[in-house]
Amino acid sequence: MTRLSIKPCLSITGILAATSIATALAGTAAAHHGWSWAEADQIDLKGTIHSISFAPPHPTLEIRAEDGLWRVELGNPNQTQRSGFLEGQAKVGDQIIATGNRSEDRTEKRLKAVRITVSGKTFDIYPERIKTN
Repeated sequence: MTRLSIKPCLSITGILAATSIATALAGTAAAHHGWSWAEADQIDLKGTIHSISFAPPHPTLEIRAEDGLWRVELGNPNQTQRSGFLEGQAKVGDQIIATGNRSEDRTEKRLKAVRITVSGKTFDIYPERIKTN
């Protein structure tokens, strides 16, 4: 009886291609989920809610402030929900204060919120990251 031996065929090109893809995907995930794009200092952004989205990957608000329209990113949907901020808690036109870390790129009006206050009610999105200045 003849035995067939099947050996996996791993080429250096295949390994390098797989490594490159894995590295690119990891970098994209880290860039999206990390805080590396945001400044360490926190600001209070005051304005009026222009739009609200609860769609994944992160609920977002657009806030009309004195210096223009800002994109405010909240936590992931479960985290935002745990803070008590649910659909219906705010509406377009409501006054808001968003406390968080703005983008290091000053041409970008973007903020990662750690806390939002809408109509006098406070929602701590990232309580462990709130800094008292």
